[in-house]
Amino acid sequence: MPTVGALVSPFIDAAIMGLALIAFTRLSGLRSFSKMSGYDFAITVAMGSVLASVVVSKSTGPLAGIAALAALFVVQAGLSHLRVRSRDAQDAMDNAPLLIMQGREVLEDNLSAAKMTRADLMGKLREANVTHLDQVRAVVFEQTGDVSVLHGPAGGGLEDDLLDGVRDAV
Repeated sequence: MPTVGALVSPFIDAAIMGLALIAFTRLSGLRSFSKMSGYDFAITVAMGSVLASVVVSKSTGPLAGIAALAALFVVQAGLSHLRVRSRDAQDAMDNAPLLIMQGREVLEDNLSAAKMTRADLMGKLREANVTHLDQVRAVVFEQTGDVSVLHGPAGGGLEDDLLDGVRDAV
């Protein structure tokens, strides 16, 4: 039978780790849990893994967890700084957004490259409240994996700047 201390310890560890996570997030800013790129997602998952390890493991204490979280925040800050300062680093870390639909035309090769089906695409159009394909200006598979649907009244245009940096945009 577990002792009371053994039952209470995970709660204390979770509280300590939660406070550390909040403190590090406040120090580093909102980007800590953003979904701007693949590395942001990977760091966020790693942070959750560290937190869970400390809470469920009897051998990993909160100090080791805090050190691991600090390391992840420092790595993320360093990579973010590098990404902002160097176009090569940005290109290496980020996927370029991909145009998957231009007006009514579905770009089949790009849809396939995004690992999306027509059913996925139609679902995203419905989520964006598109009621007629004539409303679609462009659909972009973003670097985060999200899908952006740019739409408006039939016959309307689209500012070129909105597709700046999007692969295969003309």
